[in-house]
Amino acid sequence: MKKLFTILAAVALMAFTADIASAQEAAPEEAATEQVAPANDLAALTAAAPEVPLTQALKTKFIEGGAGFMSLIIICLIIGLALAIERILYLTFSKTNTKKLIEDVEKALADGGIEAAKDVCRNTRGPVASIYYQGLLRYDQGIDVVEKTIVSYGSVQMSEMESGLSWISLFIAIAPSLGFLGTVIGMIQAFDAIQAAGDISPNVVAGGMKVALITTVAGLIVAMILQVFYNYILAKIESITIDMEDSSISLVDVLTKHGSKK
Repeated sequence: MKKLFTILAAVALMAFTADIASAQEAAPEEAATEQVAPANDLAALTAAAPEVPLTQALKTKFIEGGAGFMSLIIICLIIGLALAIERILYLTFSKTNTKKLIEDVEKALADGGIEAAKDVCRNTRGPVASIYYQGLLRYDQGIDVVEKTIVSYGSVQMSEMESGLSWISLFIAIAPSLGFLGTVIGMIQAFDAIQAAGDISPNVVAGGMKVALITTVAGLIVAMILQVFYNYILAKIESITIDMEDSSISLVDVLTKHGSKK
């Protein structure tokens, strides 16, 4: 699953880079056209200009923000989304109907004993069924051993569910940092332009300030998008963890009743 999303992320990044390259070729011509237009006719040109598609507007802002920093921010977004989608699918498939599972295990114990209950857990997907199976494997060693096994293997399942979250949190932190770094560099460019021109004017400062603002906005947007996915994943993990803890107690109760009937 992870390899599939890595390939999809790479393909998306290549396609986006190709689009940006084509947009960069057209950007100088558009910039030259804008410079020729007199300032007095700006309102008329704005009113008469056709509506720009969203994708074209994004490409233009990407170029204006600086291809270097904006590319890094987009890479953070693509890889972060790939990891987040992979985790969401994994957790979705890990969700188990614990009430039905404990009923099936209890019925299997009554009809066929421990081996029948193992078969039920073996044929059920999800971390809860895996914990049940590990507990049933050690039933002959006593209920105390079963409880310790459930707790230990529950920690293992928690680690598997949280796999990859550290990378998502890293991209959440890096994206705005790259945006702020672009802001600092844009300000440096603005002051360099002022120093070279020997005059403080809006036209001299505008270029560097635009780079600063665009990179900052892009970094913050990417961080907010990934943060939403990150919190959604944490909520799903918390829900599954509660099911694991509750169902583990139910399993111990069922095994205790089964042992008392012998």
